[in-house]
Amino acid sequence: MPALPGLEVVRSPIHGYGLIARRDFAVGEIIAWVDGVLYREKDILDDTYALWVDEDWYLDMVDQTRWINHSCDPNGEVEAELDGAGGAWARIVAIRPILAGDEITYDYAFSVEFAEPCHCASPACRRWIVDADELPRLGARLRAAR
Repeated sequence: MPALPGLEVVRSPIHGYGLIARRDFAVGEIIAWVDGVLYREKDILDDTYALWVDEDWYLDMVDQTRWINHSCDPNGEVEAELDGAGGAWARIVAIRPILAGDEITYDYAFSVEFAEPCHCASPACRRWIVDADELPRLGARLRAAR
């Protein structure tokens, strides 16, 4: 897989591998276009590197963007949608200034059913990789499991 311009895969203090900026990115700038394979949810065997696109459609990331880690206080976000021609597109966009050397992150915003412990170490860490709006449901689910 060819390297993405201005980015590098490295070992991450957040989790496993991560993607760092090798140049500065301004707010609103496209960090990377995502290369992937479109699947219906029912057809995904492993969704580890899949982005939710719409309804039951996911894009399995097959380039370095798959190494972007979650953060509860991210510097990037995913924009994705179906293209109307049987495919989809996705890109990672800077939501705040990113300096060379910064790890690229976005908020995975998992639903409660897929929540997992978070290790982003951000001061805003929710302690769970879950959509912030789902925290009350997650709390109730965790209490019920005790």
